[in-house]
Amino acid sequence: MASAAATIAPARRPGVVLAVLTFVYILNFLDRQLIGILAKPIQDALQITDGQLGLIGGLYFAMFYCFIAIPVGYLADKTNRVGVLSLACAIWSGATVACGLANNYAQLVVARMLVGFGEAGGVPPSYAIITDTYPPGRRGAAFGIFNMGPAIGAAAGVAFGAAIAQRFGWRMPFIVVGVIGIVTALLVRLMVREPARGTFDAVQLEDKARFWPTLRMFFSNPTLMLAALGSGATQFVTYGLGNFAVLFLMRDKGMVLGEVAVWYALVLVVGMAGGMMLSGRIIDRMTRTSRTGYAVAPAASLAIAMPFYLAFVWAPTWPLALMLLTVVMVFNYFYLSASVALVQEEVRPDQRVLSGALLLLVMNFIGLGLGPTWVGFASDWFKAQGATLYLQSALYTLTPFYLIAIGLFVTLARRLGREVRA
Repeated sequence: MASAAATIAPARRPGVVLAVLTFVYILNFLDRQLIGILAKPIQDALQITDGQLGLIGGLYFAMFYCFIAIPVGYLADKTNRVGVLSLACAIWSGATVACGLANNYAQLVVARMLVGFGEAGGVPPSYAIITDTYPPGRRGAAFGIFNMGPAIGAAAGVAFGAAIAQRFGWRMPFIVVGVIGIVTALLVRLMVREPARGTFDAVQLEDKARFWPTLRMFFSNPTLMLAALGSGATQFVTYGLGNFAVLFLMRDKGMVLGEVAVWYALVLVVGMAGGMMLSGRIIDRMTRTSRTGYAVAPAASLAIAMPFYLAFVWAPTWPLALMLLTVVMVFNYFYLSASVALVQEEVRPDQRVLSGALLLLVMNFIGLGLGPTWVGFASDWFKAQGATLYLQSALYTLTPFYLIAIGLFVTLARRLGREVRA
């Protein structure tokens, strides 16, 4: 590590690095959300059911996104993290273009799997680059800004994706966003320098982490597993809702695509982005006195969000539903910055990318892989039973996962408290 540090300089402009990485994350999430945003026109064009839609946005995508992240994380820990990020961005952007060219369900499935393959290399290297760019005490805020990527990406997808689709059809948003991503992949190589591993760590390691020992360390560490499982249970709700929110608002609440492009996008900006910024600052403040803040903040925020979520699903009109959803969005995402920062600080510098990938594996396979799949098949089941508002009934079934997530984060808080006292 001493020789590596001599040749790889720390980031001179951390704000620029964070801005570039956040923009890449925006594209990462925007590409991922286009299926949910354009669900109704895609369903009309390709004649697919809610269950098939849930599989595209859930299990089929997550099969590649989650499991490819492990070898990608290991590769990034052993090589240049910026290079891995740039290549991944190029792959998923090219696959996004292919989604816009799909002529049937099978072609769309293959293209979405390729998007998942590329996006697997997007977030874990960014986690480690940020950790080696910002010192402890500033990472929570940095991750809070970085984790605004999903909020901005989702909002941009709704605003521009719906607007473009309304005028040029559902295929064009995929093509436009994919081309922008390919150009961004080149900019990453030009604008981001690889920081030294362990820049702000007291101990520098001579050897890089090995794959299997890091794997065993992660899955045998109760702190890391509680953070991952709590995040996964939370994402079961957020992805289950997110992949069907636009379809729900249009089908059950009476919104049209033009209204979605304005008002739902505004909810995402105010709710998700505001929640990310707020959570980062609150977590930094709480963890300056005790590490239990990494678990207390998500548990408390989810307890606040749950009744507002139930009211959102019940709301008889879309304006009331959107007001309630804004509160849900603010408090649904405290877990993300907390879990990422905790995992990055819990492991050695040479294990950070792979550990970040393992965190994503657990929480995304549970949340991204199973959440939308659950909602899609539940909706088809309620429809077969004769329910009129079958998608609404399916969204109600996400409620118990709030309770599971809260329980896991409370358990994590107790464990962190024992460690602090010890």
